Amino acid sequence: MESSAVQSAIESILFAMGNSVEIAKMAEILDVEISVVEEALDVLEDKYKAEESGLQLVRLEDSVQLCTKPENYDYLIKVTKAKPKFSLSDTVLETLSIIAYKQPVTRIEIEKIRGVSCEHAVNKLLEYDLIKEFGRLDAPGKPILFGTTENFLRCFGVTSISDLPQITPDQVEEYKKEAEAEINVKLDI
Repeated sequence: MESSAVQSAIESILFAMGNSVEIAKMAEILDVEISVVEEALDVLEDKYKAEESGLQLVRLEDSVQLCTKPENYDYLIKVTKAKPKFSLSDTVLETLSIIAYKQPVTRIEIEKIRGVSCEHAVNKLLEYDLIKEFGRLDAPGKPILFGTTENFLRCFGVTSISDLPQITPDQVEEYKKEAEAEINVKLDI
């Protein structure tokens, strides 16, 4: 493998991974000797030391990571602060809860549970990357199946769906009574 091709491949790997990558692992992936990877890293390190580059190579024991230069930290802070924040309305949260606990689930199943259209809520959840399409149900019309994403797990601080709190039968009964009371208040019964 040509030296420039090794450099290009290493750059791509480091950029895509975002975290540190073991030098030995890169050599294995590229099917070259560790010394070839080390030489390519030296060239890349010199390239990134140039003032016009906003990147740098950081060596961590037997690994290496592509990072931004510290002098650009203030710009990165501004970008992250400018990130739009989303808020979840009760309707969107309710829809998300149904998807999280019943996944994979179709829009029709969600609407059966909620009793109203959920198109807006599902679209918002897709936009926020909290849910995604998991394929189609093998039924007439081939409805789309929805489930939660890794971003959902990150946002709600759980490592898997099995970590979601379980609802006891007593809680279900209590929620039913609260819902009935709320409906009665809205209907002035």
